Amino acid sequence: MNDEERDDFELTPDDPEAEEKAEGKVARLRKELEQCRTEKQENLDGWQRAKADYVNALKRFEEEKKVERQRGVVRAASALLPAFDALERAKEHGDIPEGFSGIVKQLESGFGSLELTSFGQAGEEFDPALHEALGQDPSESADQEGTVSAVLEKGWKIGDTIIRPAKVRVYFA
Repeated sequence: MNDEERDDFELTPDDPEAEEKAEGKVARLRKELEQCRTEKQENLDGWQRAKADYVNALKRFEEEKKVERQRGVVRAASALLPAFDALERAKEHGDIPEGFSGIVKQLESGFGSLELTSFGQAGEEFDPALHEALGQDPSESADQEGTVSAVLEKGWKIGDTIIRPAKVRVYFA
């Protein structure tokens, strides 16, 4: 506190002018304090908004990264699946040399590491969201109606995203 401010606060019992100066000074300081509090709150609110925006941006970035990774896996799998299907058909018919069976296993393992899963088996309920019906077979019983009679090509998915529906034949009455 400098000498002038100290003089403002020196009160003598008989000096009403000094008392008014002190009250004015207190009022001015209260006003400044209120302005500082308002400014502090505005700065705090702005900082909190900026922090929330940053956290939301990080979440959005992580989600976009996950989606892009999944797109890359889908593109790669879509390119490799026709070759895999050809090798698998040849294996089923016994037309595949012994060394190629290992390639089929390696591809299956690679698809598994990319979190790709195959689906579509004979006997399961036909689901148009998962299966593409390429033909029909007469059912032997009412229980078989609407179920998959044969799988022509496996379906593939990653998580809940269908990459390719299973190509099947379906029992009908």
